[in-house]
Order: sequence, then structure tokens, then C-alpha cells
Amino acid sequence: MQTSFSLAQLADPDVRESEKILRTCVHCGFCTATCPTYVLLGDELDSPRGRIYLIKDMLEGGKPANEQVVKHVDRCLSCLSCMSTCPSGVNYMHLVDHARAHIEETYDRPLADKVIRTAIAGILPYRNRFRLALVGAAMARPFAGPIGKVPGFKRISAMLKLAPRFPHGRTASEGPGTFPTQVEKRGRVALLSGCVQPVLDPGINEATIRLLNRVGVEVVIARGETCCGSLAHHMGKSEQSHETAKRTIDAWIAEMDGEGLDAIIITASGCGTTIKDYGFMFREDAAYAEKAKRVSAIAKDITEYLESLKLAPVAAPKPLTVAYHSACSMQHGQQIKTTPKTLLSKAGFTVRDVPEGHLCCGSAGTYNMLQPELSQQLKARKLGNIAKVAPDVVATGNIGCITQLSGGVPVVHTIELLDWAYGGPKPAGLPA
Repeated sequence: MQTSFSLAQLADPDVRESEKILRTCVHCGFCTATCPTYVLLGDELDSPRGRIYLIKDMLEGGKPANEQVVKHVDRCLSCLSCMSTCPSGVNYMHLVDHARAHIEETYDRPLADKVIRTAIAGILPYRNRFRLALVGAAMARPFAGPIGKVPGFKRISAMLKLAPRFPHGRTASEGPGTFPTQVEKRGRVALLSGCVQPVLDPGINEATIRLLNRVGVEVVIARGETCCGSLAHHMGKSEQSHETAKRTIDAWIAEMDGEGLDAIIITASGCGTTIKDYGFMFREDAAYAEKAKRVSAIAKDITEYLESLKLAPVAAPKPLTVAYHSACSMQHGQQIKTTPKTLLSKAGFTVRDVPEGHLCCGSAGTYNMLQPELSQQLKARKLGNIAKVAPDVVATGNIGCITQLSGGVPVVHTIELLDWAYGGPKPAGLPA
């Protein structure tokens, strides 16, 4: 794709990077076949290629974002399926992240939109605030249906429906703290405790700690570690995202320079995609560029790390058919496609692929709150495809997908099934 940015524009490192990405695109259109919003809506502007044209026009012209750009960029899930499909290697993730930051800086959103986005960014990344909000949401949840019928309140209704009936309290797995191995020590890792996940489902990190301890790995949750910054980052709130991420980077660097770390373990694939990109995110920050690179270099999804430990095959505690739902941030963002299924098979489970597995379930971070209608269409499509393989349980590696797909066939984190197979307790909600 030809571009005509001025030298003055290219002095901006973000514009310079976006210009390189735009030049990589050859207009082939392969991305349209695997883009969830294009599959649903059939609108070229709701495809990666269409959004690329809108972003190019906006950035090249030095224009503030307009209503059309915002509409179609907001509809993008950032599922990154287009990046798995693209034969030219277009880094759509960095381009759309830049577009979102530009929108945040230059577009004056309607008041209701502004309020809900500010509330999400100001509550979800902070555990105590999120717990408090969930208490109120649990009380209002029975009224979600009527609330959704009030003009302008569909997103409030969607948020209430997603809220758990009983918020979880604090557990030891939130840390900070060290969880020593029960056998001969063979490694030491830091675990991202996270922000949303320990509030919605602390059992995920608990299962991770148990399994790693049993196979000889000491687990530390670093003092000062907090949200990874991905939620604010994907809403275009770069300043908030970077400040949050810096605190977590500092916490991990202290452990790396102290007793040392073999890896930083992430159990939420959405967080993993962002953390592995810290080196790029902080490339222009003199104080954090090197530290961010060091963190990204040892960040691993829990399944990646378990694969490196060469766990022995075992018989499953109960013969179950597992539908493996690969989160978009896992298969497209991190390009981890077979490892979780291999581990589940080695643990004795019968693993089935979900038809149309490349298409997003509609969770996508905050998407199911900000774009509830499209999100529900994608959810229904995903649940229909899951039903085709008639599983006993669905396994996935991202808390957003778990929350989105819960309510029918049990949905658990992959690590919970692996922990059970290797001597841990049975995950809650599985059939007797």
C-alpha cells in the first residue's frame, strides 16, 4: 500500500511504525474471510482491510477521528484472526492499537459512551473496586432484563448479566507471597495474579500454584505486581496502561534481579499477548525499554511452561470429552495452537476441536460490555459450534471466554483439568 506521510509526521515513532505496517498491506482481502465482524455484517468497513483504509486516511491526513472511523474501529474485536490469515505479515495489532490511542486523544465521545468507558477503565483493573462493584451488580442483576429495555442502557444490562451471582473474596493466591515446592526444586517462576481473574475465579491461579508446586516449581507472586495494563491499552488509554504496566514490570524485575526467575507465568491469554508485547510498547521509553524486553523474553502462558517440563502421560481421573476452545489471544495473539490440546490429551482426556474455532466467542476483553449485540451473536454462534462436538466440558485459557460461554456445558480453565489429572481436586461444576 502506498503512503504519503510527511517527514514531520514520520518523526513521531507511532506514526512511523504505522506507516511501515500500512506499506506491508497488499489489499489481498484474505483477512475478510476470517474476520468475525465481516462474517456477521458483510460490510467492507467492518473488515481489517476496510479498517486499514480508514486508519490510513485518518493518520495520513493528520485528522482527528470522526464518527465513521470510531464506529468501525470500535466494532473490531482485536481478535487478531486477520494476522493468522495475512500472507503479507501485516501487524494489524499495532496498527489498531495506535488508532485507538489516536481516537482517545482526538475524538469527543457522546457523554454516555464516555462515562461507561471511564467506569470500566477505572474499576475492572483494580481488584478492590471491582469486588465492590460486583456486590452492587449482584443486587441489580435480577433487573438486568428490564434495564436493557431502557434506551441507552443495553450496555449496562450486558454488564449486569455478565456479573457473577456471588463475588469471590480475597484468597492467598492473590499474593504477594511465595509458594514453595513440595518436592525437589527444579524451577522458580512468578505468577501474574492479575486483576479481573482472581475476583471472578480464584480457582484458576490456585490450580496453577498447586500443579507447579507438585512438579517441583516454586511460585512467587511479586510484591507490587498489579494489572498488566491490557484492558486500558485496548481502550486506547495509553497513559493509564503504561503506568499500570510499569508497576508490574518493576515488581518482576525485582524478583529477576533478586532470587531469579525461570519464567513469568500467565494464566489469562489476553494478558499474555500484552505482556509479550511490552518490548514494543516501551521501545521509546529510555527508563523501561530494556526492563520491558527482559520481562517479555521470559513471559510464558502456563501451557507453554508445562510443555517444557515434559509431564508424564497419565490416565484421566474420569473419561471426559473436552471441547477445546482456543481463545483468540492464545491462537492468534500468541500463536499457541496445539500445546494446550497436547497437554490435555497426555492427561487422558479426549479432546475435540470446535468447528469454526478461528472465530471469536465475542468476549474480547471489554467487547461483550461495549458491543453487546454483536457479542451475543458471536456467542450464540460459538455455543452452537461447541454443541456439535457434544462435550462433557469446555476447556479454554482465558477468563473472558470462560465468563462469556458459561451457563450451559461446564466451562473451565485448561489448568484446572490438568491439575485434577495430576492429583489435584476436581474442578467445580463438572458432572458427577
